[in-house]
Amino acid sequence: MLERLRAEPRLTDVNTDQQDKGLQEKITIDRDTAARFGITAKTIDDALYDAFGQRQVSTMYMALNQYHVVMEVAPRFWQSPETLKDIYVRSSAGNPVPLSTFAHFEATTTTLSVNHQGQFPAITISFNLAPDVALGDAVEIIDKAKQDVGLPATVQGGFQGTAQAFQASLDSEPILILAALITVYIVLGILYESFVHPVTILSTLPSAGVGAILALLAFKTELTVIALIGIILLIVS
Repeated sequence: MLERLRAEPRLTDVNTDQQDKGLQEKITIDRDTAARFGITAKTIDDALYDAFGQRQVSTMYMALNQYHVVMEVAPRFWQSPETLKDIYVRSSAGNPVPLSTFAHFEATTTTLSVNHQGQFPAITISFNLAPDVALGDAVEIIDKAKQDVGLPATVQGGFQGTAQAFQASLDSEPILILAALITVYIVLGILYESFVHPVTILSTLPSAGVGAILALLAFKTELTVIALIGIILLIVS
């Protein structure tokens, strides 16, 4: 999805806080070969945990304190994944078997850190707008990209910052328009001391609104809340 958004000419500076360039060593076990030696997955897991997992094997009790004895490989062997070739696993017959005999190793990438929003893991994608591109167009582009990628139901997307404020303003815009019309009707009713004359004046709203929209398009101005208020004041005046 990120590459798709970066290829979109109407969006610029598309970036993410996902850090997925960490290195890890993936161990793939040939279970059939391990079974021929009588080695189970638990035996392999115990051997790796003994070497790298800081297993507590004993406790030393002194007169005033106690100390936990931790088993692990020497720190100099942590510096390279080649150490895995020197790990031996004891078979069912009691013989040490090299881990590389029934497993192969592969260097892969992993996340360096996992960001959260609330209690859930989250990835933030930031972007800027190209010249003469409206924020509404960017919201539509991102929504379409989410649909095309086919995100699973467990992955939820949402907007933050300016885009979230834009969506919130769209949600409340019908209520704002209705409140403005009621206010205009009340003010005109008080001014003309009539229930009919305000309706006559407000009946010009569609034609005046169309003219105002055409003017916004001619000057390439977005239909913001301020522009909407200006249209209503123009109709009233």
